[in-house]
Amino acid sequence: MSEPRDVLIPPAVMAAAESIGSLVGRFRIELGRNLRGFIAGDQPPVRDLGLPVEGDPGLFGPDSVTWRIHSDGSMLIGGIRALLLQMMHPLAMAGVADHSDYRHNPDKRLARTSQFVAATTFGTTEQAEAAFALVKRVHTRVVGTAPDGRPYSASDPHLISWVHHSEVDSFLRAYQRFGATPLSDADANTYVDEMAVVCEKLDGEPPARSVAELAEYMRKIRPELRVGKQGRDAARWLMVPPIPVPARPAYAVLAPAAVGLLPSWVRRELRLPLVPGADSLVVQPAARTLVRTLAWAITGLAEAEAAEAAAAAVQTP
Repeated sequence: MSEPRDVLIPPAVMAAAESIGSLVGRFRIELGRNLRGFIAGDQPPVRDLGLPVEGDPGLFGPDSVTWRIHSDGSMLIGGIRALLLQMMHPLAMAGVADHSDYRHNPDKRLARTSQFVAATTFGTTEQAEAAFALVKRVHTRVVGTAPDGRPYSASDPHLISWVHHSEVDSFLRAYQRFGATPLSDADANTYVDEMAVVCEKLDGEPPARSVAELAEYMRKIRPELRVGKQGRDAARWLMVPPIPVPARPAYAVLAPAAVGLLPSWVRRELRLPLVPGADSLVVQPAARTLVRTLAWAITGLAEAEAAEAAAAAVQTP
């Protein structure tokens, strides 16, 4: 048997491969930087998830199911789904319509929401408590009268509970369909139970602590849910918001994926129909690919920043 021989790669081919690798690396870092800026604004990450946790791990900790779900790219889809679902409650929608500047500054609203989720999930206990206190202060100013004549207040424990459960339901469903690895039934129950503390800290009504209780909550509140002009206008806006041009192709995949996760009766109320077959054959595969690409970009940015920090530390006398 003849000995295997080393394969000589022409220098021109090696140079081309290195050039392509460099371009891909720069693209990965730039994509990650743009994505983080779009989601969280100009705020630095609460915690570097690529490093061992030192000190206070916060409300949940790195071994929690909450960390697993909230660090996954499927949260982008879950977040859009939660916003669409929350539009179904007339009083919650009235508060958004009367007091939010989402139409003029959608990026700032997204950044504020992302920073709250990041602080309460990955931050220290002190950072989480500060985020809860800030939201509660803002809630005291969000009061008014809905189009149907009923008064509303963002501090109402019933509305706080609705927002909480719609988010937990949406984040869980998005992860189960588009996340890295679907949860077991036990882990899904653990997630709902872990997240109950968020509702409690915001002074909401007693929250669900299992998937079964979450489903029962959604069943019981359905008679209160109906969409009006405010909700339909907001849903149409959310499907094609004025976001930065580089983010639009990705959003064109994320938004339909979120719509596909909604109950059929909610889609009908919001007038967001699905093209028969398009969700399973086109939207879902595209969304899974996109979620993994975005995770690849964010990881690449984190690795590049860690390398830069390490290099700077070595150079510091």
